[in-house]
Amino acid sequence: MAAVDLPTSGTFTLANARVHASLTPGLEAQFDGDGFTLVDIEVADGRIKGITAAAPVRVDATAVDLKGCIVLPCFVDCHTHIDKGHIWPRKPNLDGSFPGALNAADADRTARWTAEDLSRRMDFSLRSAYAHGTSALRTHLDSAAPQDAISWPVFEELRERWNGRMELQAVSLIGIDGVRDSDWFEQLARRVAAARGVLGAVTYMVSDLDELLDRMFRAAIAHGLDLDFHADETDNIDAVSLRKIAEAALRHRFEGKILVGHCCSLARQPDHHVLDTLDKVAQAGIAVVSLPMCNLYLQDRRHDGTTPRWRGVTLLHEMKARGIPVSVASDNTRDPFYAYGDLDMLEVYRMATRILHFDHPVGDWPKTVAATPAQAMRLDGAGILRAGVPADFIIFKGRSWTELLSRPESDRTVVRDGKPIEAELPDYAELDDLMVGG
Repeated sequence: MAAVDLPTSGTFTLANARVHASLTPGLEAQFDGDGFTLVDIEVADGRIKGITAAAPVRVDATAVDLKGCIVLPCFVDCHTHIDKGHIWPRKPNLDGSFPGALNAADADRTARWTAEDLSRRMDFSLRSAYAHGTSALRTHLDSAAPQDAISWPVFEELRERWNGRMELQAVSLIGIDGVRDSDWFEQLARRVAAARGVLGAVTYMVSDLDELLDRMFRAAIAHGLDLDFHADETDNIDAVSLRKIAEAALRHRFEGKILVGHCCSLARQPDHHVLDTLDKVAQAGIAVVSLPMCNLYLQDRRHDGTTPRWRGVTLLHEMKARGIPVSVASDNTRDPFYAYGDLDMLEVYRMATRILHFDHPVGDWPKTVAATPAQAMRLDGAGILRAGVPADFIIFKGRSWTELLSRPESDRTVVRDGKPIEAELPDYAELDDLMVGG
């Protein structure tokens, strides 16, 4: 996919590169109204050696003049479901509803999710993400028995295969009611810990939610695990499990990382409930990730001939104002929960900018696809550009936000360890034999 001709030695200077203030911590420079400045980025031995103000005259024979093109750190995608990815052709969601998605995915998992099927589809997804410029990805894995015994070994094998190219993390995905079976849940927690994973569940408003959350927090503490929840993916104003998670975190004085996804119902609730929840989330140190494309697709979908009235995203502006770390991510890809997508975080950021108004001013919203999810995933040095970190970045043709976000930028140059990758997007036809009989 390389569109910029870089020296094969891996030692060069990117002259007149346009970088963003939010993604270049510690850089002392004059930034324009969109947060950009022109710099020279020196690369050697697979790492960024230095970033300095762009020199007016270049005498370096290894310099590549970008003429103001934007350079961003490689993306970090902190919420995906690559075990479900690309099953749409064999198990579509015919009415586009959330219940329809659940039913279709459950049926496909029961009938088709063998180790070979998972491995091929998941690897296809990883190749897509890698080609687009993602360097780290967290996926949820459906972990109700007996699927847990199939999916986790497949993930561990893929993680080993992708070592050095992409940092991979996995989260157990079960309904919160599955925690009621304490013996089985303890076995799952041990499996997750052995796989160096993250403990997770989908929360909803069951009568014993507080007790079930307490069990999850106790298990996470006992096994030294971080937590990752799906919460309140609904328009029901009575869905307040995000608040319940925050209260549980405070109750247990939890010191690990907590990431909570979706939180859609928050945008439907009265202000006094919202403020109470956000205050507790901030106090508990919880990070939140919104999935704008999937939730725009699923939430408020109507079948009565009327138009949807809300966007399905959570209150990221209000969260960020309280110091809550916020991210956006890909979520589902070509499966019953979202019929589209390609694990391209530039597309995610473009859509988030339009749906959530990440502009005018841009501020530090670019961190939502790089630095902030990297922190949530405990990835030191990822998602930023500064001296000493690996030379993992993406060179775009766009020279401003309006140029960058107006085109797909399919000819971007992805650089890893100082060298452009040669990865191409995989062909959907590779999966045709897996779709037979769907």
